[in-house]
Amino acid sequence: MGAWRRVLPAAAAPGGGRVAVAAAAAAARRAATRVAGGGGGGTAAAPPAPPAGPGGARQGGAPGAPPLPPPLPPRDVAPSPAEWLERAAAELRSPSPAAAEAALTRHTPEGIPIKALYTSADVSAERLAAEALPGVHPYTRGVHATMYTHRPWTVRQYSGFATAEESNAAYKAALGAGGKGLSVAFDLATHRGYDSDHERVSGDVGMAGVAIDSVEDMKRLFEGIPLDEVSVSMTMNGAVVPVLAFFIVAAEEAGVPASALRGTIQNDILKEFNVRNTFIYPPAPSLRLISDIMAYCSAEMPRFNTISVSGYHMLEAGAGPALELGLTLADGLEYLRCAKRAGLAIDAVAPRVSFFFGISMDFYGEVAKLRAARRLWANLVLQHFPEATDERSFKLRTHCQTSGYSLTAAEPWNNVVRTTVEAMAAVLGGTQSLHTNALDEAMALPTPFSSRVARNTQLILAEETGLTGAVDPWGGSYLMEALTDAVADKAAAVVEEVEAAGGMAVAVVDGWPKARIEEAAARKQARVDSGADVVVGVNKYVQEAAPSAPGATAEGGSGAAADDAGGRVSLLSIDASAICAAQCERLAAIKAARDDAAVAAALAAVTAAAAATPGADTGVATNVLAAAVAAARVRATLGEISSAIEAVYGRHQPASSVVRGAYSSAYDAASAAAGGGGGSDAHAAADDAEAAELRRVTTLVSDFAADAGRRPRLLVAKLGQDGHDRGAKVISAGFGDLGYDVDVSPLFATPAEVARAALEADVHAVGVSSQAAAHRTLVPELVTRLRSQPGTRDVAVLVGGVIPEEHYEELRAQGVDLVFGPGTRIPDAAEKVVRLLRERGGDHLR
Repeated sequence: MGAWRRVLPAAAAPGGGRVAVAAAAAAARRAATRVAGGGGGGTAAAPPAPPAGPGGARQGGAPGAPPLPPPLPPRDVAPSPAEWLERAAAELRSPSPAAAEAALTRHTPEGIPIKALYTSADVSAERLAAEALPGVHPYTRGVHATMYTHRPWTVRQYSGFATAEESNAAYKAALGAGGKGLSVAFDLATHRGYDSDHERVSGDVGMAGVAIDSVEDMKRLFEGIPLDEVSVSMTMNGAVVPVLAFFIVAAEEAGVPASALRGTIQNDILKEFNVRNTFIYPPAPSLRLISDIMAYCSAEMPRFNTISVSGYHMLEAGAGPALELGLTLADGLEYLRCAKRAGLAIDAVAPRVSFFFGISMDFYGEVAKLRAARRLWANLVLQHFPEATDERSFKLRTHCQTSGYSLTAAEPWNNVVRTTVEAMAAVLGGTQSLHTNALDEAMALPTPFSSRVARNTQLILAEETGLTGAVDPWGGSYLMEALTDAVADKAAAVVEEVEAAGGMAVAVVDGWPKARIEEAAARKQARVDSGADVVVGVNKYVQEAAPSAPGATAEGGSGAAADDAGGRVSLLSIDASAICAAQCERLAAIKAARDDAAVAAALAAVTAAAAATPGADTGVATNVLAAAVAAARVRATLGEISSAIEAVYGRHQPASSVVRGAYSSAYDAASAAAGGGGGSDAHAAADDAEAAELRRVTTLVSDFAADAGRRPRLLVAKLGQDGHDRGAKVISAGFGDLGYDVDVSPLFATPAEVARAALEADVHAVGVSSQAAAHRTLVPELVTRLRSQPGTRDVAVLVGGVIPEEHYEELRAQGVDLVFGPGTRIPDAAEKVVRLLRERGGDHLR
């Protein structure tokens, strides 16, 4: 494990939360070339066109693609019509039209202005003419001419939990109820390349997805499902080689050749280094594996998408729509270069690259993002790969998923509305397939009941609303066209920044994309905590009690019920110990029945392929996926295949860092903006109270430091293989800004490692951030180790994250001091912690 990292409080940290985006060396490499961005000019200019061929057609471009409009000068936001502003000023009783316009214009967190009125002055007539038709380059209005008018989007619900048998039953039920494809969620042990019997994954097996250790598990997962008829999407990145190998062999043994398989493997490892952290190997060799997968599938699986470039997890980690889009497209460019280095033709790979975007509650922004994504991708491929001639190479096809971050544990029935709004944005933006999150996913994995509500949300939109009757219904809207341009401009600037730094493979090592996402997350939390961003039922319109919803538990499956202000919701409960024991028993049976010599030889071939230079004529097979398929046939396990590759590449351990000053500066700015003018007296008073609260908590912390002789010191930890660290990073940033000394343990820590880090750092408290249910298995072990270890017996234990309320008493009974569920405000948590430490006489308060 890497060393823990100390985070200084904001007062000691220069920079005020600003993230350094490039080192001097990277800045020196900046290119002058600009990426094609939004219409109307903006900040990005169009790329140079390829040489003209006969008749003026550009060689190497999309067939029939119209010439890109010439770059226009940088465009300021057009002023609103004077007549309208005078009327608006009168209605608002503003001192002047200019004051009225300022009051009516809001800005997104990414700085994009949203006006109250848009007119023809806000859009580029040239751009509208160039992008008038769907199905035509650059595909802003849709990748197909008819879009949903001929066939609706694919309903593809992401699912997987516990054992292969239980997930198989859920898949069959989903297909029988109208689903058109499958999307597999794997557990964290599988993602990280560990078999279920590994000592580091005892709390993770089957908890956040289905456990897959071998071909036999994969066969059980798809038993009775015709893999030559059903499209299968698999969210897998770190252990992508053994998982894809198992899928190929399971289909083969069911009589389905690899050439008949349809679907997508996510295979987007660059994103993992920025947000989700389910990587295994370092960035460079990870890209080598992607090249091997592309080469193998291009030859053997022509109907299978070899990569799904994912922005979803960036949005969930805190990025806004434009940052998500820019980083995702930059990833896509890197993967096409990866294929080209492997000797593959762009037209052989680009048509099989798909994308995956998250959809937040920013309704207009999300519709604009998907429209901008298609425009930008078409132009980026044209610019960077002029040899591409296949029209499909320029088309951005995407899957979308509604946000999990926007779901609330408070009044969870409100989440049905949130998901519906987000689903509509995805549909109106032109997604090809869609997953809708369930109402209870802020607390646990979805039940059959909540899953059906989520699925039916899509079916109602497709069948009852008429949304499928028109192609790109927002096309031509002054608002939407202007916003599409603005998002495209912002995203293009991000792509340009990545390219100037040397590409995403270099940027992930530098770490600035990750830092920027984390800063955005801290600022978002500050806006919610301050009340500037309203979340109904959480920071506004909060109800103390509400009746249970009739029928809510009728088909909730196993589990307890959460009774809160939104009614009674039945939650899914998974017995981690039982699942782990069953998986370990199956592993033992497989190993006892197989040919050990054949397995050893196959694993040696995997290691040799990983060590070989791709394409080298050494007499050794160099495609790692091909070698893994052979190993899967003789029943090598996922952990064994992963270890055979790790023997060459090693296992990546990321450095941990936290932004400083972002939370407090955003909190202060939000309070000042809301209370400084234009609002009601009651609103201003509320914002003054929020600012006073922050000062009060900061004073409590500084008083503790004066009395105890040092600041309250907190170790923030993630236990097990859960790499989702938005919560941990936001807590670290917020507590640091409020005056705490904060230490951050490495990701993927065991209870023993966290207890040892707590002793070494001499902390007052350990805070565990949990998103994948490890709080019921690993936290009790941590408490036991802390209480039995001299020097940490008095350390307070805190737990926060995705924790159902009915687990609180269980955790307290096991020795946890404070539990913070979803929606907890950082000032509230920080105050409770410092008061607890004072009550305990932290450092005996001298």
